[in-house]
Amino acid sequence: MSAKKTALTVLSAALLLPTVLGVPAHAAPPPPADGKGQPAKAPAAPAPPVSMSTIGGSRLGQPGTQVNLLPGAPALPTSLSGRSWIVADAESGEVLAAHNAHWRLPPASTMKMLFADTLLPSLPKEQIHKVTDQDMEGVGPGSSLVGVKEDHEYSVHDLWLGVFLRSGNDAVHVLSAMNGGVEKTVKDMQAHAEELQALDTHVVSPDGYDAPDQVSSAYDLTLIARSGLQKQDFREYCGTASAKFPGLQEPGKPRDYFEISNTNRLMTGAGGLAPYKGIAGVKNGNTTMAGSTFTGAAQQGSRKLLVTVMNPDTGGVNSVYEETAALFDWGFSAVGKVKPVGELVPPKSADTTSFGSPATSHENASAAGVKAGGGVGTALGVAGGALALLAGGAFVVNRRWPRGRRGRGEELV
Repeated sequence: MSAKKTALTVLSAALLLPTVLGVPAHAAPPPPADGKGQPAKAPAAPAPPVSMSTIGGSRLGQPGTQVNLLPGAPALPTSLSGRSWIVADAESGEVLAAHNAHWRLPPASTMKMLFADTLLPSLPKEQIHKVTDQDMEGVGPGSSLVGVKEDHEYSVHDLWLGVFLRSGNDAVHVLSAMNGGVEKTVKDMQAHAEELQALDTHVVSPDGYDAPDQVSSAYDLTLIARSGLQKQDFREYCGTASAKFPGLQEPGKPRDYFEISNTNRLMTGAGGLAPYKGIAGVKNGNTTMAGSTFTGAAQQGSRKLLVTVMNPDTGGVNSVYEETAALFDWGFSAVGKVKPVGELVPPKSADTTSFGSPATSHENASAAGVKAGGGVGTALGVAGGALALLAGGAFVVNRRWPRGRRGRGEELV
């Protein structure tokens, strides 16, 4: 791709996204008035549970910020307001710092990382599917959509681009239908979460749409992202800045295509943010119940970090990205200067010894605060048009299980 076309791709993403991301998926109602007609005071932010899961280490089950700074280590950013966050080495799994890491909170569309990690291996990307009315049933009002149309054909590859770039709940429901339906997909996702030891996670809908008791945690989302990044297709999709998506198909005419851009602002530089150096994905989300959530992967030099931030209490729509960038900056400068406070555990099938809390389901636990209710790289040719790929395609995590868990420093690719 020429420099001119590259610049146009990034510019178009920057111009398009602010109109898409200006409000959450479900706009919150105005604050109720008190008896004198004045706006009522906002309720106090919920406090984290006193006791949380200790999967990954006992420090991670404690409320508040957990960090062990060694001499010469940089101080953590002072502007952090996320209710929960975590910084981890993507390869070793060491948790460099965390804040309420196991607080079970609504995940919004970051839940789509689990959806993708669960279904990607079973749906060939070349498979073509004609969308039916039944496929689109259950897409919640106010959902983010990529523009899937009934009675039109799409490849699995097209649909995954819709999931990762536009967070399309319509694409999620079509892929779920291809997997045997939403109910089966939810069960598959829950089983995969438990295999990964992402035990704070309770799946209700495959797309992350607000639902009673649908929760995850910063720890789990980071664990899920790390698993997904083992898959080449996952890395490609989450590292794509823009692509062409199939539009209307009229008889006797070539099919229309339209451009879609990634809603990850640290990737595209939309909303007045500069693209983060070395960013490689992964997924953002925003709903009324969850607020803003984001899990990101980035590489600088040989270091690869994962950062998750859930529901910043201050700032606007950019705050989750700004706090993530600040934690990336801290993490890259703190590597080797902090003592880990925990680790990202391996899946159950790779786990030979007990570690932290027993690997049992947290399904019956209540969810706090939940109520019912770097620059563009190579252009790759794909069906329908050009795909602008960022660092995600080359971001390969060589996952190392902890030495004490398997008896040796075995490395799995």
